[in-house]
Order: sequence, then C-alpha cells, then structure tokens
Amino acid sequence: MAKLRVKLVKSGIDRPERQKRTLKALGLTKMQKTIEIEATPQVRGMVKSIQHLLTIEEIA
Repeated sequence: MAKLRVKLVKSGIDRPERQKRTLKALGLTKMQKTIEIEATPQVRGMVKSIQHLLTIEEIA
C-alpha cells in the first residue's frame, strides 16, 4: 500500500477545534514535523480536511 509523507507547514493556532484535533490525531504536534503514514481512506480524508496546513507527498 502507498504511503504519504506529510509535513506541518502552518500553525494550528487560531484554527477550529476540529482541525486541532485532526492534527493531534495524525501526530503532527510541532511546526516542520514530518511523518510517514499508510495511505488508508481514513487517513486520506483526515489529510484532505487540513490540507491547507500541510505539504503532502505520495511515496510509492
């Protein structure tokens, strides 16, 4: 299965509580933090909902 490399590039400060909880659920707690996660439909939906705060790269 494909993986995603996700990096937090904008702060979660002054964002709706729902977006803050999504960031925390993904494990993105600090600016410039990068994670690699499996690209399941659930994760893709979470990433899509906060894509304006992230940079996303698909890994084969």
